[in-house]
Amino acid sequence: MGMLSKVHAREKMIQQQIIARGLHDQSVLTALRTVERHRFVPTELRGEAYDDNPLPIGYGQTISQPYIVALMTSLLEIDAHSRVLEIGTGSGYQTAVLAEIAAEVYTIEIIPELASRAEALFAELGYTNIHVRCGDGHVGWPEHAPFDAIMVTAAPHEIPPALTEQMAVGGRLVIPVGNFYQDLLVLTREEKGIEKRNVTAVRFVPMTGGK
Repeated sequence: MGMLSKVHAREKMIQQQIIARGLHDQSVLTALRTVERHRFVPTELRGEAYDDNPLPIGYGQTISQPYIVALMTSLLEIDAHSRVLEIGTGSGYQTAVLAEIAAEVYTIEIIPELASRAEALFAELGYTNIHVRCGDGHVGWPEHAPFDAIMVTAAPHEIPPALTEQMAVGGRLVIPVGNFYQDLLVLTREEKGIEKRNVTAVRFVPMTGGK
């Protein structure tokens, strides 16, 4: 796939998979146009990088379906001033999309090989606002809390308490919760407490750690 055809494939992805499903957040669409998804998938799968499905990235992990990346990013309601925590770096694609919009992105990956691979790719692509830590996402990143937005890209059985504690007032947490199938939840921290709403059913790999 040549560079021009990749641009066309990316635009087709945006038109048919994102806009056609009702997502019109301009900052998210711009980020999806900018981030080259094919750079984040295994070489042998690059021809499928813009298809409407998740793809394996090794170590039992996946790169999420483009629509889910767009949906979860949109639900965070971030802008150029936001400080974001991401749990589950994985391929780094979702991280890069967040970094195109937000001021700073702190991302945690429990699998050392994926963390180092993503960190090297971020450096190669010139991102200076992404900070990678290899560790257990259940504990968050307290040294840099509170966060304006927290995204979790693997599914715990229940919401890790440390993550809600690290939300800023007015901040949002987007997280899939459950076992085989999960509910995609959005939590918002208000002055009076935390509001929660269920967006849709999703399917993510299980969140590990937290023992």
